[in-house]
Amino acid sequence: MNAFISFVRREIVFFIAAFCAVASAFFVPPSRIYFKYIDWNTLFILFALMGVIGALRECGVFDSMARFLCAKVKTVRGLCALLVLLCFFTSMFITNDVALLTFVPFSLLLLCESTGGTMIVFTLVLETIAANTGSMLTPLGNPQNLFLFSKIGSGAGQFILLILPYSLVSLILLCVAVCFFSKKPLHANESLLLKENSAESKKTVRAREIVYGLLFVLCILSVLRIVPKWISAAAVFLSLLLLDRKVLCSVDYMLLLTFAAFFIFTGNIASIPQIHAFLQDVVSGNEFMVAVLCSQVISNVPATLLLYPFSGDAKALLAGVNAGGLGTLVASLASLISFKFYSAAREKKSLPSNARYIFVFTVLNAAMLFVLCIARNIFA
Repeated sequence: MNAFISFVRREIVFFIAAFCAVASAFFVPPSRIYFKYIDWNTLFILFALMGVIGALRECGVFDSMARFLCAKVKTVRGLCALLVLLCFFTSMFITNDVALLTFVPFSLLLLCESTGGTMIVFTLVLETIAANTGSMLTPLGNPQNLFLFSKIGSGAGQFILLILPYSLVSLILLCVAVCFFSKKPLHANESLLLKENSAESKKTVRAREIVYGLLFVLCILSVLRIVPKWISAAAVFLSLLLLDRKVLCSVDYMLLLTFAAFFIFTGNIASIPQIHAFLQDVVSGNEFMVAVLCSQVISNVPATLLLYPFSGDAKALLAGVNAGGLGTLVASLASLISFKFYSAAREKKSLPSNARYIFVFTVLNAAMLFVLCIARNIFA
């Protein structure tokens, strides 16, 4: 029973989506139209990207890159700045979730010896903000971008230009924030650790990494609508089945099921004229602010799926759900990754309380969200 309760807590968004889908089925009885509700192309490409990026991460590609780069810095400020910027720029291509899964544990390993607890909190919070604001720039960066890119119909260049002002403002603020970190030198044992790790990154590229690199290129071609998305999904599935079943099993299938449940729920309520008209009146013309506010409660991915059918301006919705990933701890589910790693580290090391982490997280996220809302009024 405890295991089930733990599972429900871990996958609470899925259970909410499933409940909504089942409840809506009482008003729109199940039929073949349910399959038409589901955006299969989004599920195909989301699966393919999760699989291939997970495989590259399992091969240590991102760890090797981080170790190599971190070996070049000599001060705590330089190390913290590099970790934050790594999250910002890599999240554009490997998603915000994977960026945090890769670099937050690495950051805890390197920083616990060289900085005070408060500085570690600030670093992890800035890394989380960096991952969420960097990932907003590209269609590959996060699930909501993948979905909306397929709906907006614009090219990748136009998509990037829509979000570029928000990412640039975020990058400038992040660079200003890291200037407040200490400039004291890294400890000798840490420098040795970095050198040893960077030496590992010089190993010969294995055949699996080449295969996964080619599959990643195939996924990009699918996102750009050059290759059908089902082909990328099939290629990734077969490759992982043959080369790395562990990664195939670790794909976040619950996220795919969450998407499917929300597609059914929104499809059903959109089929009810009275509810459709009401939600359209609320959302249409107010996409940005409604998306920001909705994201604070249910997170930005579910907010995207919920609001899109009633939106008259998908571009404003895109800006809103991406900016809305800032704010509360649940505004972007990726933010929970950093918090979970921090909570686990507290049990082994003397770090500030979880309450301190949440306080710093909320203050810095709210400040960044406030600035992006002002930027919306300038750039809209």
